[in-house]
Amino acid sequence: MAKRTASAKKQARAGAKRSTRNRARRSEVKTLIVKARKALSDGSAETTERVATAVEAVRALDRAAAKGVLHANNAARRKGRLARQLAKVAATAPAPARGKKAASAPPPAPAPKKK
Repeated sequence: MAKRTASAKKQARAGAKRSTRNRARRSEVKTLIVKARKALSDGSAETTERVATAVEAVRALDRAAAKGVLHANNAARRKGRLARQLAKVAATAPAPARGKKAASAPPPAPAPKKK
């Protein structure tokens, strides 16, 4: 059935605009997730770079969920998967080497207790 009233026609136009905008946002989020997953699985990239791409993907997921482009549970599930992958990378990464200054410095004195 064709749209007859002016408001129905306007709603159809607005819906088309919204759907193209949402499709673009959803595509951007998917691209960022793929980049983050590749960075996390690739061993050649630096750890800080890996974390940065993962954080960027998580921020994009949060924005998409806030705007209603993605369902909140969908975004949470994807963030959880990224976090799990990031934790796996962090567990396998070697501990950072401590320099001479950090190794020879005594631990800081405990703060006095307040009454």
